[in-house]
Amino acid sequence: MATLAELQTRREALAASRSSGVTRVSYDGKTVEYRSLAEIDRAIDVLDREIAALEGRRVIRQIRVNTTKGL
Repeated sequence: MATLAELQTRREALAASRSSGVTRVSYDGKTVEYRSLAEIDRAIDVLDREIAALEGRRVIRQIRVNTTKGL
């Protein structure tokens, strides 16, 4: 399993690539080419979950809202 520093490096490279619109990412001498920005988003989500697990925290992905009409 990768270390926390390695995962953060990968996430930073993906985030930089995502913001520039490029689908090819290089880190630690390795190059990965993604088919779409949506695929990069999914890879970032996976890395976020792995980083959170190593840091001992949970990533909240769902928020529930309850409302009433007030009648």
